[in-house]
This record gives sequence, structure tokens and C-alpha cells, in this order.
Amino acid sequence: MNSTLARTIFEAGVRVRNPTLFEQYDYLKSTEWLSRKELEQIQLEGAERFLRFCGTHSSYYHRIFREASFNPSQLSSVSDISRLPELDKATLIRENSLIHTSGLNEKLRLAETSGTSGEALAFYRNEKWDSVNRAALMRSYDWYGIKPWDKNGYLWGYNISASQSRKVALLDAIQNRFRLFRYSESEVRGFCSRLRNSSYISGYSSMVYEVAKCVNELELGPIPLKMVKGTSEMILDAYHPETVKAFGKNITSEYGAAEAGLIAFECPNGGIHVNIENVILEQNDTGELLVTNLSSYSFPVIRYRLGDMVTLSDETCSCGRNHPLIKSILGRKGANVQGDRQTYPALTFYYVFKNLALEKNILLNYKAVQNSKGEVTLYVEDKTNEKYQKDIDLQLRRYFGGDIRFSTIYIDRFVNEMKKKQYFETSL
Repeated sequence: MNSTLARTIFEAGVRVRNPTLFEQYDYLKSTEWLSRKELEQIQLEGAERFLRFCGTHSSYYHRIFREASFNPSQLSSVSDISRLPELDKATLIRENSLIHTSGLNEKLRLAETSGTSGEALAFYRNEKWDSVNRAALMRSYDWYGIKPWDKNGYLWGYNISASQSRKVALLDAIQNRFRLFRYSESEVRGFCSRLRNSSYISGYSSMVYEVAKCVNELELGPIPLKMVKGTSEMILDAYHPETVKAFGKNITSEYGAAEAGLIAFECPNGGIHVNIENVILEQNDTGELLVTNLSSYSFPVIRYRLGDMVTLSDETCSCGRNHPLIKSILGRKGANVQGDRQTYPALTFYYVFKNLALEKNILLNYKAVQNSKGEVTLYVEDKTNEKYQKDIDLQLRRYFGGDIRFSTIYIDRFVNEMKKKQYFETSL
């Protein structure tokens, strides 16, 4: 599909689905280079409007505000919302009807998500919420010289039947994108052939990495792209060399959730910029991220606990934009690793392999599995990495001492799966 036709179809779809999209986009472009003080003032004013509406039009928040003696009209700082209780996915499901607001004069669209927790959630997203989210993505794509109607490769979802594949392919074609359904050599070759005339590739970061490896092993590259976008998973240091070789770019981080919207996006200079015009970010006592979406008028998301461990930063990116930054996205807090004497957060493995990358320049793709207390099997990709065993052992002792017995198994490569990768699995 040529660019003119793709743009025409995109704009026609916008008029039906997101009539305020370009208005929201123009607004976000106007705030892109404001000072931090100006951005924080926009955030505060948006928070006051949003919270006043929630207290009046949501039965759930009317009660919550009353119980917390919280008056949104007296908001002096966004930090004042810390007086409100945290929100989790179970509450969104249990209190679903009471959380939804009334009296909103906007088109609503049903959204559904299960996420990594497996808990099914359905809610109505108002048009402005959807448009603001898409507009924020459009602004972020501008940083890479990409328009939303540009041709792109998409890596997302599970293996599905041939008939489902045809239906999805038709919907993708309307959006000028194409998708890889299986990792057979012929399908990878076909996918990469189409990718040569595309602007970017996106999907689960582990899937982007797997495709990059296929490109390199089959000597199909390099395939220069404007952007290589990874979502919904940690982006391991081991992924970047493969994507640079295959596509000429590191994996760019897009961070968000269906129920929380776009939270942050990484710019070409490496700063992960928080979408401060539309979200408030906090960290609770355990280090988990809390997000408040200031556009979620139909289904208010206030101090929502995503389950992710994220490091926030007050620094300014070298690109010159003054939005606050996320320093690092560590991934989901996850289950605990059980030692003989104590338990450890699953994210400890993140630090083990991050330190190997930072201190030794050892980049490894891994997976940890626990089926017995005090014992963990560590799977490491590429048998040539066995030479790093002493370095791995040193880092494991650094964090776990002798409380857990590790056995390391080196494999040629992980099985290619069209789904989100879990870096730690436990049956305990």
C-alpha cells in the first residue's frame, strides 16, 4: 500500500473512531518542549479536573474520597493523592460497575485485557482517553520520523488457526501492517522481504529479538529500519547486539498497560520520557509503580498498582525535552524465589544478569525455573556462553549466598513462542 492511500485510510478511520485524535496530537506537540515547571502545572490542573469529575460521577470514588476526607478542589500538589488507597486489578474487577462513571458525554468503546496476571478485566474507554493515548504514541513516533500510517511489521499474539490468521491479516492490511504468525524459515523469509520496505517493527521484546536472530542466522540482513520497538517485557541487554546487526537499531522501549494507557516512551537519545501531561507516577513502600491516568474519565484509574518495579529519575534527557524520566524498567515484581532459609524477589535475577552486562560486558539471554525449595535451574542460551560460568556463579552468590543451589543448563536457543516470555517460573 502506498503512503498516500495508507494515510487516507488512516484519516478515514480516525474520523469514525477517534474524532479528537488530531486535536489531542496538536496539543501534545505544543507542550513537547515546555519547561518542567510548566509541565508540572499542566499535570496539576489536569489532576484537579479529573479528580473532581471522579468524586462526583463515580459511586466508587465518591465513597473513597469521603472515607479518605479527600477534597480534589483543594489539591495543592499531585502528591496529595497519596492519601487515597492503592488500586489493584482485583478491585477493578470486583468494583467494576461502581468505578465506571455516569454523565460523560463521549463515545465509549469496550476494552478487554487479561495481562500477565491472567485476571480478565473489561471496561469502557471514553473517546478522549483513547485519542490521548494514540496522540501520545504519534508524538513519540515523530521522534523517529515515523507516521502512524507507515508500513510496519508486527509481532504480537499466539499461534492461531489458518482461518483466524486470514482474518487478522485483513485487519492488519487496513492498518498497513503485517504480522509473523510462525517461526518457520519460509515465513521468516517472507516477513523480512516485506520488512525491507517498512519503517519499523514492533512487538514483545523477546519476539523482536528472536526475529533479529533469525535474520542474522539466515543472512537476510541488514534490514535498516527507523525504529525497533519492544513492549510488555523487560528488554535484556543481550537483545541489542542482535537487533543492531539485523535492523541497525537498539530496541526502543514503549511502556504502558491497557488499563493505564501509555506511560512512557524512549527517545533516540535513550531517555524514557514519562507522559506527564496524562499520567501521575508514584512508587509505594515496596518499590512498585503506581499510575494515575488523567484521561480515564469513563473508568477512573487512580493510584493503580501495575505490579512493575520501575526506577524513576528527576534528570533531564540530553534530547532537551523536560519530561521526567524512567531510569529503568525492571519488570514485574513477580513471584518469590524460595531459598532454604529465606525468600528473594524474582527480580533478583534481573540484577544478576544486569551486573554481568555492566561489569563484565557479558550479555546473556536466560530463564530461571524453580520446582523445589532451595533449588533453581538456570537456562542460558547459546552453549558457547558456558565459558562465563564462574562469572555467573559469582553474581549468584553475591545475591543469594549459599541459600539456593543452582544448576545451569546451556541450550542452543530457546523455543520460539508467539507469546510473552516469563523470565522466572515456579511451581511452588
